[in-house]
Amino acid sequence: MRTSRTILFWSVVIVILVLLEILEVTHVFTLGFASILAQPLVFIFAVMLITVLALVGALFVGIFIAHRILSPGGFTPFEEEMLKMREEVKKVSEQLKALNDRMEEEGKGPK
Repeated sequence: MRTSRTILFWSVVIVILVLLEILEVTHVFTLGFASILAQPLVFIFAVMLITVLALVGALFVGIFIAHRILSPGGFTPFEEEMLKMREEVKKVSEQLKALNDRMEEEGKGPK
């Protein structure tokens, strides 16, 4: 199976962000609070970007959940096959019972 470029890109982005967070927590790499206050426009832009991305993500999750709830849920091919097999087992069981009853009437069946 070949991974797409999009999955590879986002995997790299996530790994970089996790690595950056680990470095920040272990104090190997630190961003001072003063650098954030020194550039308030960057801070405001970052907050707005995170807000927009969170809203878009929530919208997609909502659409996905609504689609799953409202779509007519049919059976999967596997479930359809299992239902057919169930009917076949019922038919064979009925035929076996009829054969057993007939043999008991003739006196040749199990007692």
